[in-house]
Amino acid sequence: MAWVVDTCLLLDVALDDPKFSPGSARLLDEKLADGLVVYPVSVVEISPVFAGQMSAVTEFLERLNIPATEPWTHPDTQAAFTAWHNYVAAKRQGQITKRPIADVLIGAFAMRFQGLLTRNASDFRQLFPALPMIEP
Repeated sequence: MAWVVDTCLLLDVALDDPKFSPGSARLLDEKLADGLVVYPVSVVEISPVFAGQMSAVTEFLERLNIPATEPWTHPDTQAAFTAWHNYVAAKRQGQITKRPIADVLIGAFAMRFQGLLTRNASDFRQLFPALPMIEP
């Protein structure tokens, strides 16, 4: 079963970030045999790096052997629904910091796969405590 690649790892590699790119690229290489997928929101989030050229994003992901064609499913919606409800409840009680909806969607999507490859596991842990995560 495949691993979901978080946006931050894609940005690390695409931007050749001197601090994060080596570890992120190494992690992607290590997990390539298991399979890698990306959630469509991550494709949208990296568009500025490629000047909004979808063909350039597609080529980049193909070079990394990361398909961006995995569909969103009803179980993904259910996982996101629950996570967003829990986030809003915790936020109202001052128990959680602000998280973008993209993280809720990426985490929910990753629940149906082997887990999430991310540099920001702490951002996902409270919303998805059962989600396996690996950081570079």
